[in-house]
Amino acid sequence: MLAITTVTDPAAWDAEVSALGGHPLQLWGWGQVKSAGAWQAHRVLVRDGQTTLGGAQVLVRALPWPMRRLAYVPRGPMVVDEASRDAVTRVVVDWARRTVGGVGITLEPQWPRTTVLDVPRVRPAAERVLLPDTLIVDLTRDDDALLADMKQGARQRVRKALRGPLVVREVGDDEIDAVLDVYHQVAARAGFALHPDAYYRRVRAEMGAQRSPVPAAFDDDAPVAFMWLAASDTTAFELYAGATDAGQKKNANYALKWRSWQWCKERGLREYDLNGLLNDGISEFKRGFAHHEDHLMRAVDVPFGPSYRLWQAGAPAAKRLRRALHRS
Repeated sequence: MLAITTVTDPAAWDAEVSALGGHPLQLWGWGQVKSAGAWQAHRVLVRDGQTTLGGAQVLVRALPWPMRRLAYVPRGPMVVDEASRDAVTRVVVDWARRTVGGVGITLEPQWPRTTVLDVPRVRPAAERVLLPDTLIVDLTRDDDALLADMKQGARQRVRKALRGPLVVREVGDDEIDAVLDVYHQVAARAGFALHPDAYYRRVRAEMGAQRSPVPAAFDDDAPVAFMWLAASDTTAFELYAGATDAGQKKNANYALKWRSWQWCKERGLREYDLNGLLNDGISEFKRGFAHHEDHLMRAVDVPFGPSYRLWQAGAPAAKRLRRALHRS
């Protein structure tokens, strides 16, 4: 019999995430960021006796009656090995059914596209949050191999930017507002909505500089490009990024990407996830850094009852409404 236990100590939870090679979105601090808004974070471990097989940070949000609640696991569950995926997932799903209830649970694991879960009632998700198509760079390779894997144009821009006058370094807490000013310029130029500045400050406060480093490229002591990361002990995950017009002209985003990889390697991280690929200009920029793409398992749902049909029908419309309200 597998047992499930709840973890309430931040250090103990992050130690488990580290032991399981978990994704940064499974870290305690990320759960706290989401808990400041509409979500409530729960952290559970699945054990066979004294052996931990896996676990999950389960985010729960309230929904209108009669749907009541939705559970969501970003880039999880975490497991010790492939053989544990089905068993751990079943236990986590059963815990959520008994403890959370509501419409069901959405899972977005960090597993290959070819993964087939043997879990009762599992089906394609009504709504996904994270992009399953991405580019994950293997940081265990040496610099020559990383450069060789880039497309020629990106490799040339990296080298050119590194010879220029830009200074690339991590920002301190007192420089976060200057980085956010860059992000506002990027959003205005590209026409996308941002969270309130307080949200990004909370990310930094809850996760800290070690778990949420922000490298930036400076020109004349002013940031012209930045990369905001979430970092576990194994994986760096790009949360937000952008460059001013001046930064783009000086290829600051290329120097910044390369330096970010160097810092992650120095800290012992094994992979760097560029966080999603679409058919847009940003994705084409990302594709320049490698000749491969990574296709992760698509989001899946496990319904808990008949109210799931209401959620499945209303999720796309609700998503469009949230986007419209966020833009207004």
